[in-house]
Amino acid sequence: QVPLVESGGGLVQPGGSLRLSCAASGFTLDYYHIGWFRQAPGKEREGVLCISSSGRSASYVDSVKGRFATSRDNAKNTVYLQMNSLTSEDTAVYYCAALFDPYGSNCRRAVNEYNYWGQGTQVTVSS
Repeated sequence: QVPLVESGGGLVQPGGSLRLSCAASGFTLDYYHIGWFRQAPGKEREGVLCISSSGRSASYVDSVKGRFATSRDNAKNTVYLQMNSLTSEDTAVYYCAALFDPYGSNCRRAVNEYNYWGQGTQVTVSS
C-alpha cells in the first residue's frame, strides 16, 4: 500500500493554476515534514519546496518563489501544493514525500532524506 497519494495533476495552459493534494494512508502527518518534488523527462528529481512538521517554516527553490505555496491540514491528514502562474518549465511528475520529525526542526528539500513517497502525479503546462 502506497503511504502517500497525490492527486490534482493534469493539463493546464501557461499562466494557469493547479492545486495538488497529498493524502496520507495508514499514518498521520502531524509529525512529518512534507516535501514536494518534481521530475521532468531526462532530468533528476528536484526538491521544489517543503513544509516543516509544525507548519511554521517552509523552504522553496528559487524558480517557484512567489508562485507556489504549500499548506497542511492535519485534520484532513492532507498537504496541498498551490501552483500559480505556471509555465512550460513546470511540466513534470510531481511527488510528495514525508520525513518523520517530531523535534520542530526546519525542513530541507533533499531527496535522499525522505523515506515515504507517493506515486506521483503528472502536471503538463501547454497551450
